[in-house]
Amino acid sequence: MASQEFQGQTNPIFKDYLPGSSDLSGQNKSVEPTSLWKQTSHPHNLPPGLEYLNQLDQIIIHQQVELLEAIVGTETSSKYEIKNHLGQRVYFAVEENDCFDRNLCSPIRSFTIRIADNMGQEVITVNRPLRCNSCLFPCFLQELEVQSPPGTIAGYVVQNWDPFLPKFTIQNESKEDVLKIIGPYATCGCFEDVDFEVKTLNEMSTIGKISKYWSGFVNNVFTNTANFGIQVPVDLDVRIKAVMIGACFLIDLMFFENSLDGL
Repeated sequence: MASQEFQGQTNPIFKDYLPGSSDLSGQNKSVEPTSLWKQTSHPHNLPPGLEYLNQLDQIIIHQQVELLEAIVGTETSSKYEIKNHLGQRVYFAVEENDCFDRNLCSPIRSFTIRIADNMGQEVITVNRPLRCNSCLFPCFLQELEVQSPPGTIAGYVVQNWDPFLPKFTIQNESKEDVLKIIGPYATCGCFEDVDFEVKTLNEMSTIGKISKYWSGFVNNVFTNTANFGIQVPVDLDVRIKAVMIGACFLIDLMFFENSLDGL
């Protein structure tokens, strides 16, 4: 659990990413009730720092280029910029873990990702424990916890066992199932985007998607950097939007962490 001591002050890990620092390199109509995922809170009652998400139906996540990682091949902590559809930075995110986890447990490594606004205030914390990433161990698959504000559960991302497709369930703070995410059979995405569809619980209607954008041959071969897009209904609960950001990080680490993925 992230400590609430970060609220109201700038976490030192964000100091290099604040403004003024050096530059950083629905298809079918739903047949289910939407009350579980639609925004019901008054804007004044939203978690602090998530008010801006209330206006967004598209979120862009851009992973920062790590020169050391590109040249030497050593896995470094991931850093991301989170932007609106105009390319304006809304949040930035920094991964916290140790060198052992990053280099020996890379795609299944445990981590804490701290997400801050442009003032350096931490608004979302994403926690991922070390768990299995194989259909051979269906009882210990991936699970990720999202907090907003830090210390308060916003929801969970839970991997579902399936022999062929990547499948996840989005849950609210009470661990009630809210939405499904279903990926393609092949996630290599040769010269094209890879889409993970966001569906209603009965999997009959698609209401959005998480896309890994094709970023070019050089980027995909020689670096782990990735660009993602999240498209969701604008009236999706902001807490679930925060959980969707966490789901995007999990998908990145599970399927696109190796430099040859995405070809």
